[in-house]
Amino acid sequence: MLPTRRFGRTELAMPVLSLGCMRFQQSWTDLPPDQITAASQANLRTILEKAVPAGFHHIETARHYGTSERQLGWLLDQVPDPLRILQTKVPPYPEPEAFEAELRTSFERLGVERVDLVTLHGLNQPEHLEQSLRPGGCREVLRRWQAEGRIGHVGFSTHAPLPLICEAIASDAFDYINLHWYFIRQDNRPAIALAQAHDMGVFVISPTDKGGHLHTPSARLSALCAPLHPITFNDLFCLYELGSSGVPAVHTLSVGAARPEDLNLHIETVAQLDQASALVPPVLGRLEQARRDALDPAWLASWEQGLPEWSEVPGQINVQVLLWLHNLLEAWDLEGFARARYGLLGQGSHWFPGRNADLLDDAVSEAELRAALARSPWVDQIPAILRGLRSRLGGQTVTRLMGS
Repeated sequence: MLPTRRFGRTELAMPVLSLGCMRFQQSWTDLPPDQITAASQANLRTILEKAVPAGFHHIETARHYGTSERQLGWLLDQVPDPLRILQTKVPPYPEPEAFEAELRTSFERLGVERVDLVTLHGLNQPEHLEQSLRPGGCREVLRRWQAEGRIGHVGFSTHAPLPLICEAIASDAFDYINLHWYFIRQDNRPAIALAQAHDMGVFVISPTDKGGHLHTPSARLSALCAPLHPITFNDLFCLYELGSSGVPAVHTLSVGAARPEDLNLHIETVAQLDQASALVPPVLGRLEQARRDALDPAWLASWEQGLPEWSEVPGQINVQVLLWLHNLLEAWDLEGFARARYGLLGQGSHWFPGRNADLLDDAVSEAELRAALARSPWVDQIPAILRGLRSRLGGQTVTRLMGS
């Protein structure tokens, strides 16, 4: 059975692994019931029948995960779990009436009268937070549903820049947070610390997929993590993180299962959690040494300095993300992940903002780019780096936008 951790002020006993419901759904389109196949439902049943006895009592889905809510709703009673913690996510809307209609649809698809955790999905821009917290906004709708006993606790999920995440936490309007934080992306650590100070539950989104496509790791990453699998290392890294008070800062990790066997490594990892203090540091040391061997120390110390926000770059080229991908490629050869992330730029709206380097030398001249990067100590090197990324990673677009 999975161990549990107190999920902040919700006081829920949260398993350290949560069953994410993005990858099992038949379609990203919300199909009518007669188009959902028996084979797709049978696959989901086998996932649930494996997950429940293993201790995956927390299940989280979303209004816009295509057929996920509907498919899950059909099976909740057929695969019962007296300890189940059910979560869904609904994006904020400018009109609270539209938000409430979507909320009502989620409950109808799930076939339930009450949901334990309802998440405002994708507080990624200032207007999303304003739509949520203003008088008469989405948060007030959720408070009314809470007063009626239909919702347990309210949180938010985010791909936002760190300052906006911290603003949402500091509002004290939310009981928990779903955010990105794992080995390859640690910039949200201050948000985790702030959430802990506000006694919020902390749920890490997609540590396996967005954490580097660890289900298909590069040979270099696998060798550096050995004898651990990269999934095992990353899970331990996240769950081993301690806050200032010495208690775990992360309460649960999402495990998105497309098939039952996707749960296996994560379950095996939890059995090693009490050995994390011995298992994690040696791998961290090897990964850091590989990064230093592959990249100039001067670059590592200053590559982020003076970089403008993507919105301030001609063509909205997201130079910050692109250089981060460059580092991942050079240090650990995360080509599959980098190619997918590169392809999302320009396709992902506010979920993955900005554009990739395909515009350089076409719609955006090098002179224009250099002018925007004038404050960077690496202005002379960055254009060539971006061209290298375009050559290595270009030619693929990704359109799954609301996947976490």
